[in-house]
Amino acid sequence: MKTTSACAAFVATIALAPNAAIAFAPVAVTRTTTTQSSPVTTVLSSTVDDKTEVREYFNNEGFSRWNKIYSDSDEVNDVQLDIRNGHDQTIQKILNWVEADGDIKGKTVCDCGCGVGSLAIPLAQMGAKISASDISDAMSKEAGARAKSLGIRNAKFYTSDLESVKGKYNTVTCVDVAIHYPTDKMAEMVGHLCSLADERVLISFAPKTWYYSLLKKVGELFPGPSKTTRAYLHEEAVVRDALAKAGFEVAREEMTGTNFYFSRLLEAKRV
Repeated sequence: MKTTSACAAFVATIALAPNAAIAFAPVAVTRTTTTQSSPVTTVLSSTVDDKTEVREYFNNEGFSRWNKIYSDSDEVNDVQLDIRNGHDQTIQKILNWVEADGDIKGKTVCDCGCGVGSLAIPLAQMGAKISASDISDAMSKEAGARAKSLGIRNAKFYTSDLESVKGKYNTVTCVDVAIHYPTDKMAEMVGHLCSLADERVLISFAPKTWYYSLLKKVGELFPGPSKTTRAYLHEEAVVRDALAKAGFEVAREEMTGTNFYFSRLLEAKRV
């Protein structure tokens, strides 16, 4: 299930927009059926699956919201500005690693959940050959438009969920996407990313700690009228174990934390 970077990806954010908050858990759908005797109310245990929910959100209301957050737009509130700054910090940490290595030119990079191209575009400008995808058609098209406006020709942007991405690349990146993956899907998602990478994987996620879990619970107490997407925190041990099982070892790590953005970043290399 691929998700969009924009998506918030990640953040243990409590509020993403005025009067809006992340919905952290599935909401049961109630269906009422009327018979001759009496109405019967049935609570359905299933809801719209995460992948469909994310795709629809980032192709509609979410696109407008996150496109502003991941730009220089002044049409953002304090919370959104904080998230922008946090996400920018995570991206810059990756770019600093890449620049320090000094060997990205000519290398292939697969950016899964590219959003509007926050990472893919600067990597392309550094000389990497980019293949970037997002589950949201609106997001991937915006990323392509931004790249074209900058004269970038060594980057391809297309629409795809994460599971459908194929090929082999020197580096695979997945930034602020894991927040859309349920816990039981996280290890599988990490394994798929590793299967695409010849050399290294860069992944960020909202870590599951007592503090961030508390913030998540607080956010659930103040639901806004505007529905966004469900959000999931992940135990770092689960991510590291999935990387190890796929034959990768964590080489570098970082943590970015602002008031409303929390993202653990791991770089793992094939061993």
